[in-house]
Amino acid sequence: MSTPLHFPHIDPVAFKIGPLPVHWYGIMYLVGFFAAMFLANRRADKPGSGWDRQQVSDLLFYAFLGVLLGGRIGYVIFYHFDLFQENPLYLFRVDQGGMSFHGGLIGVILAMLYFGRKTKKTFFTVADFVAPMVPIGLGMGRIGNFINGELWGRPTDLPWGMIFPTGGPVPRHPSQLYEATLEGLVLFCILWWFSSKPRPRGSISGLFLLLYGVFRSLVEFVREPDPQLGELGGFITMGQVLSLPMIIFGIVLLVWSVKHKGDKA
Repeated sequence: MSTPLHFPHIDPVAFKIGPLPVHWYGIMYLVGFFAAMFLANRRADKPGSGWDRQQVSDLLFYAFLGVLLGGRIGYVIFYHFDLFQENPLYLFRVDQGGMSFHGGLIGVILAMLYFGRKTKKTFFTVADFVAPMVPIGLGMGRIGNFINGELWGRPTDLPWGMIFPTGGPVPRHPSQLYEATLEGLVLFCILWWFSSKPRPRGSISGLFLLLYGVFRSLVEFVREPDPQLGELGGFITMGQVLSLPMIIFGIVLLVWSVKHKGDKA
């Protein structure tokens, strides 16, 4: 039997500016944000793109707000609504952590609706432009989760099982790295390739929803369920429940986009 790996004990605080600690988790999100801006500007600079750098800057600003507000509100509603009912101020206890991708997605959708109305762009024009950039932030966020030693997986006897400081004495799946690979690197590569040529309107967004939902649902099988929720019905996690509508809507959107393939993104 192989010796399990041990979590490398990375200090979650990268450095301090005076008394202010700067966490790796926040740095990862900033890296994702600026990488997305760089790639979005590259796309906008192409002749006939229909985008300019000011629009990219505005869109990413609104999307960033959507991620922060939606992610926090979604986490509280989906995963800790009981604490919110006891104390509504828990919503603002960001020092205790807690962000939900699905809540962040809703926040970004609202931001894209507002931006589209402001710039007179259709929703799927905006969504198809944004979708290939999203996995960058997702991947960076999961690396931040790993550095924090949180959101680890279920116990495993596989050679790469890792003992986390807060996960007890048993080796566990490093599920954060699985998600960083699938939801970050793999999803980005597929969407960037797919969106490199004109595609039917809505197909890029549909492919993002479908693949993210599938990847997240697969990783949930080896990710430790949230302790306050466990497995709903004894066999499905909240992450899988929230991903199922994404899979269904992604398939519907792909089918719809093929039927309207004269309209290119």
